[in-house]
Amino acid sequence: MQDQDIVTLMMISLTLGAYLFSRRLCLRYQSPWLNVVAVSSALVIAILLIFHIPYEMYQPGKDLISILLGPATVCLAVPLYNHRAVVKKHLVLIIGGVCLASALTSLIAMGIVQWLGLPRDVVISIGPKSATAPIAVEVARMNGGDPGLAVAFVVATGTLGAVLGPALLTFLKITNPVIRGLAMGTVSHGQGTAVALLEGEQQGMMAGIGMALSALVTSGFIPIIVPILLSC
Repeated sequence: MQDQDIVTLMMISLTLGAYLFSRRLCLRYQSPWLNVVAVSSALVIAILLIFHIPYEMYQPGKDLISILLGPATVCLAVPLYNHRAVVKKHLVLIIGGVCLASALTSLIAMGIVQWLGLPRDVVISIGPKSATAPIAVEVARMNGGDPGLAVAFVVATGTLGAVLGPALLTFLKITNPVIRGLAMGTVSHGQGTAVALLEGEQQGMMAGIGMALSALVTSGFIPIIVPILLSC
């Protein structure tokens, strides 16, 4: 085994170890502040900094793990099939609600950033914040935004939504699993979907639908609204 292969395995082990530790903390203490993604990311960053490990050394292991995102997303089809009757019952409300919420969150975020007088590329890059990172990168790039900024906004939105979303929904006395799942998936994409799955299979299924529809709406909405918003 070559040295590079050993380093890659070590980086994969580091990532998995941080995830398992963070997940155990989350399940044990049930605190919204112990978000798995936030805690595990902080642990990985801390270890890289403490041991002076460059990101270039960590990246190959990260890339291999990222390949699993595709199969993991496809697996959401299982709870969708199990709860297809619920989807059929609320189909019109699901599509209408997600479309409206996705468009409004993008419009409000872009409007606030423009009102603050930030540069054009920042305004465009924050628009797809509630889509998954690959889609946000392409939407930002095609419309003149910064792909790096788009990813940063996606990660920040997902983490904040995953940390604060369940507590906020509970505070507002929203207990319906359909609504909770859709809200988490629509606003916080993959991270929100992961947290919704911890609540229950139905919540996770609805979050997956919200995540997918939100990505579609964002991809079509941003190119339309950008010229209008920037001309105001």
